Amino acid sequence: MVAASFLTKHLLMDYRRGEAHYLRWLTDGDWAANNAGWQWSAGCGCDAQPWFRIFNPTSQGLKFDPEGAYVKRWVPELADCPGAFIHEPWKAPKALRTRLDYPEPIVDHAFARERFLAAAKGHLGRKAP
Repeated sequence: MVAASFLTKHLLMDYRRGEAHYLRWLTDGDWAANNAGWQWSAGCGCDAQPWFRIFNPTSQGLKFDPEGAYVKRWVPELADCPGAFIHEPWKAPKALRTRLDYPEPIVDHAFARERFLAAAKGHLGRKAP
């Protein structure tokens, strides 16, 4: 859900692109379940509420993986990252950032959140032709 929210609401990607990628690579992919989940995460489809819920990847990581075990397992660049910076490695001291060789964020959460909300509100406020 966090990945789907990030792709659709932070990056404004069509949910079908993410859905197709994940369905191709998931070993347990199920089209019906995944399709509904992607639509829910994107804020569209038959069960689109709450369309305004936008997951913050950092706070989700802090809440559900506070030590960063999942991140360290699946993101090898961060395997040696201290726990204090595991969910926000761009905030680590410069020497550590250089050693980790991890990229800067591709989008600022606060900016992306406001951009999506403005776009969604504008779309929802339109009248049908």
